[in-house]
Amino acid sequence: MDGGSPRELTPEAMPIFREGVYLVLSRWSALQMAVENEWGGRDSHRKADQLASDIISWFTQSREPLYIDDLENMLDEALLSLNTEAEDGSIEEIAYKLMTMHEECLEGNFQSIEGLREASRQEVAVNHVRQVVNDDDDDSDSDNDVVGNENSSNMILDAPDSSSNLNLVEMPVDDSGPKVASETDGWVQVSRRRNRGK
Repeated sequence: MDGGSPRELTPEAMPIFREGVYLVLSRWSALQMAVENEWGGRDSHRKADQLASDIISWFTQSREPLYIDDLENMLDEALLSLNTEAEDGSIEEIAYKLMTMHEECLEGNFQSIEGLREASRQEVAVNHVRQVVNDDDDDSDSDNDVVGNENSSNMILDAPDSSSNLNLVEMPVDDSGPKVASETDGWVQVSRRRNRGK
């Protein structure tokens, strides 16, 4: 995986690889926290997008051998531009995932990217169910419908007092912090789990 002459991705593989880079970066906690909290200033989101573009260019336009150390340096510098340091080994882990994913795409193997897509879809679906449950709790007469709904009933079990079915008692699904959904006109951010306590 380290070194060697770079090979080119096929036209079919290129957009899939690009998607994979964004999926990997979207699951990197250190980067996402830095962007969400704007630790790198108001243009933190732009810096993260630039990192994704730089990574894609590095893999696809480099005429030199690709070394994982160079990729780790790029990731580290991007975090530093966001006033963030990762001492949890995540830089090495992300670099390894990206290198592996690139190798797989060169071979026409997109399984790891499909796995990332599926994990992302499942997270969005779970958070959507949580949103629906919170919305239904706010609709005073719909508590019985939520409890009876097979897909939503598991989410009710997370509530601190799931035995109570009173319309006057709010049953938050997210027991890790304040009730976000009731305070934001029914809209919650579903793509990231770290803000659940916000």
